[in-house]
Amino acid sequence: MMQQATGGSTRIQGLDELIKAAEGDKLPPVENWNPPDCGDIGMRIRADGTWLYQNSPIGRKALVKLFSRILRKDADGRTYLVTPVEKVVVEVDDAPFLAVEMQVENQGRDQQLIFRTNVDDIVHCGPDHPLRFELEPGSGGLKPYLLVRGRLEALVTRALYYDLVDLAEAGPDGESLGIWSGGAFFPLVADATDFDKTSS
Repeated sequence: MMQQATGGSTRIQGLDELIKAAEGDKLPPVENWNPPDCGDIGMRIRADGTWLYQNSPIGRKALVKLFSRILRKDADGRTYLVTPVEKVVVEVDDAPFLAVEMQVENQGRDQQLIFRTNVDDIVHCGPDHPLRFELEPGSGGLKPYLLVRGRLEALVTRALYYDLVDLAEAGPDGESLGIWSGGAFFPLVADATDFDKTSS
C-alpha cells in the first residue's frame, strides 16, 4: 500500500469547487479553461501510474481520480492540472494513464474493444479513441497507447498487449496485421513519426 503524501501549504486554487462535479459522470470542461500557468509544484506521474507530490506517493485513490479528471495535455506537449483559475505542471514519465483491463465484444471487423484505465475511465477504442504503437527503446518491441481524451493517452499494459496481439487480423488490404475496433483498423506497426525519431 502506498503511503499518503504529507500535507503542505501548497494547494491548487479552485480545486474545492470541482470536487462535487468530479463525483458525477460529467468531466469538468478543462479544454475550455484558459487560466494562467502557475509553474511546477512537484507533481509527477511515474511510468507505473503512481502519482507523486514532491516525491511522495499520493496514496488516496479518490484524490488521484479527482486529479485525473482535471488533467490536460496542451499543444506545447506539457501536461497540466487545470482549474478555472490556474494550471500547474505535471511531469509525466510515459503516459498519464494505464489501460489495465480490456473487454472484447464481437469478432473481426465488428470487434469492439473496451478498456478500463487505472483511474476508472471506460474507453471504447475506435476512430475517436484510436490505438497507436511506438517502438520500445532497447527492446525494439511495440508499446501500444490508447487515446483517452484530448491529447491524454493510456499506455496499454504488457499483459493486455499480448492479448491484443492474439486478436490481430488482416487489415483492409488483406495483408497487414492489426487490430479492429469500433469499425477502425489499427496496424501493428510503430508510428511513422517514431521511425523518424530513430533515424535522426
